[in-house]
Amino acid sequence: MPVKNPDQLFDKILIANRGEIALRVQRACREMGIKTVVVHSEADRDAKYVRLADESVCIGPAASAQSYLNIPAIIAAAEVTDAQAIHPGYGFLSENADFAEKVERSGFVFIGPRPDTIRLMGDKVSAKAAMVKAGVPCVPGAEGSLPDDPKEVVRLARVTGYPVIIKAAGGGGGRGMRVVHTEAALPSAVALTRSEAQAAFGNPTLYMEKFLTTPRHIEIQVLADEYKNAVYLFERDCSMQRRHQKIIEEAPAPGIPIRALTRIGERCADACRKIGYRGVGTFEFLYQDDEFFFIEMNTRVQVEHPVTELITGIDIVQEQIRVAAGQKLRFRQRDIVRRGHAIECRINAEDPYSFVPSPGRITSYHAPGGPGIRVDSHIYHNYFVPPYYDSMIGKVIAYGDTREQAIARMRVALSEMIVEGIKTNIPLHQELLLDDKFLRGGTSIHFLEERLAKRKLAG
Repeated sequence: MPVKNPDQLFDKILIANRGEIALRVQRACREMGIKTVVVHSEADRDAKYVRLADESVCIGPAASAQSYLNIPAIIAAAEVTDAQAIHPGYGFLSENADFAEKVERSGFVFIGPRPDTIRLMGDKVSAKAAMVKAGVPCVPGAEGSLPDDPKEVVRLARVTGYPVIIKAAGGGGGRGMRVVHTEAALPSAVALTRSEAQAAFGNPTLYMEKFLTTPRHIEIQVLADEYKNAVYLFERDCSMQRRHQKIIEEAPAPGIPIRALTRIGERCADACRKIGYRGVGTFEFLYQDDEFFFIEMNTRVQVEHPVTELITGIDIVQEQIRVAAGQKLRFRQRDIVRRGHAIECRINAEDPYSFVPSPGRITSYHAPGGPGIRVDSHIYHNYFVPPYYDSMIGKVIAYGDTREQAIARMRVALSEMIVEGIKTNIPLHQELLLDDKFLRGGTSIHFLEERLAKRKLAG
């Protein structure tokens, strides 16, 4: 039984998500003396976090549209269990302004930013305009959304300079974008991206930016309360990615001057104050030629938040809950100190080289351990990985006094980890942790795809 909550926080929180993040939020709540309600689909009935929750409610069949994206079912679950707040985790409804609005209208607290802030930052055109106004550097490109006139689009591309990237204003997670290298390819690329944006996001609005050829992906973690107090929890390097999906993340970002990181961090915290941001969030940047360029803001907790927790000693999920309960930040910027280095490997149920998902029964499982090792995962021996959701089944995070020590510990951890019965991407991680360019640090976002292409050509 949870102890009585001494901090005047929530008595009970409903977790509107699944997988490792549902377990992560549940653990944060239990440590704070807060009871948890877990909603789940029929496919997740036997999940570890469902069994550990104080209460659980089945909200529909396996399909996400009928369960984890079913807003009326989630709110009804909160009502029947007398929950006071709803934590959306990441993915699913976490950045859905309509969901946040309906949660609050139904008398619950949404553990995240205000609905109007989610809308502002969810539309990439309005987000970029807000950042320009707040003094945050943005990728060069056409101001505002792309017009319907093809001739004007061509003119804007010429001014921006090829290559350009066409992006959906309502996109995210690597979807709704297309790189264009020549003027001849521009009209069809715009038309195709527009139709894809309408189909995927219900919003055909596009915008155009200069396509940076060798950028790194650097993000700044922020935390702000409703009293306009805001801090940044330093940066993460998330450049190791495939098709815009991150695979390895680390903090601090190797090889970037502290002065430059401090300057961009301060601008992000200041931007939070200017737009009245509340909660945790992440400013994502492309970094090239010693310059930062804002691309988007994620108005939720990130998959890779543990690396920041390890170098700062701050529990990001617990602070997110405190801020949502109306508390002021418990620390100022000068109180936050970075120590050591942390690396996270996302463990996916998929073929390590073809990336074909590999759902199924885990016949044998052993989690790694040892100094500096953290495993965030909901899987266990005999767990069945369902085929209906994202393939990520956990994260291994290694911490050390130095980057070299963190990498060495991660190598040991991956060599100890056993997941049998399904395929995982552990072999790919093991290869990358021996790669000379990765070991030097500072690889671009294109590094992994180029490496995989060479591997394919080599047969």
